[in-house]
Amino acid sequence: MKANIQNTAGSRENPGRLRAWFLMAAKDISKNKALYAIAIPGILFYILFHYAPMYGVTIAFKDYSQAWGIMGSPWIGLEHFKTFFGSIYAWQIIRNTLLINLYVLLICFPMPIILALLLNELRNQSFKKVVQTVTYLPHFISLVVMCGMIVSFVSPSGMITQLVNFLTGKNYVNLLHEAKFFRPIYIISQLWKNIGWNSIIYLAAISGLDMELYEAAQVDGAKKLRQLWHITLPGIAPTIIILLIMQIGTMMTVGADKIILLYNPVIYETADVISSHVYRKGLVENNPSYSAAVGLFNSVVNCILVYSANWFSRKVSETSLW
Repeated sequence: MKANIQNTAGSRENPGRLRAWFLMAAKDISKNKALYAIAIPGILFYILFHYAPMYGVTIAFKDYSQAWGIMGSPWIGLEHFKTFFGSIYAWQIIRNTLLINLYVLLICFPMPIILALLLNELRNQSFKKVVQTVTYLPHFISLVVMCGMIVSFVSPSGMITQLVNFLTGKNYVNLLHEAKFFRPIYIISQLWKNIGWNSIIYLAAISGLDMELYEAAQVDGAKKLRQLWHITLPGIAPTIIILLIMQIGTMMTVGADKIILLYNPVIYETADVISSHVYRKGLVENNPSYSAAVGLFNSVVNCILVYSANWFSRKVSETSLW
């Protein structure tokens, strides 16, 4: 009887709380009309291109046919997942994806931090601007153009191929026809394209540090290395942690565009990743259900990774995404 009275009272209170929340939201919208107007395109983008298409994920569990549509296609459960994991190429694709992302994490993630720290120590402003410009420019090169440059450099008469042949004493015809060279080419080109652009975030974080801390450290006799270790790095640590969590959250994702523009069947053993596999199966071989199943598995693993990284960061530090 007492529980029923409490439930009745709670049901009466909830409409009041809901009405109060709506009133507060309406008041806030009325007060900040310009901010909400600016946010509308971003909100619509995520609704239309991220949340609305999630209904289509159901084709991963169906034998989808364009003639029958999503609703009319027969339900087959986990058959596509079984087909993928039963394939002899499944673990090779997963391994390639993880290895490329691991190399990007170990090499391409810390290098912009190092570049930002070095640029921050430069006192010659003219030289600093030149270095920044040279390192930023590759980011603005189209991916198609960049991949065309790479293909040209590693061709039989390419500069990089000739250099590798000179250093190793061998006679490679085309480095993109050698499976062992694909990952180094991918990582080095990724670093070259993004190192300057990614360093902007860390330079901005460094510029926001309190200069009085450095002055106090100088009074105490701390040299540049100690100032870097005890002031600069702890000061930008929250930025590093947030970006690291986001990077870990994409450990199962490698952009299909660059892979497809560079790889070929000869080097599938090291170059084929989940995104390129999804592209071939979904568009080239016209098997959207299987492609959706592999893509869904990829997204679930990424979600688990970002939640795990965020949980670990929250446990060991005071910084996390949520």
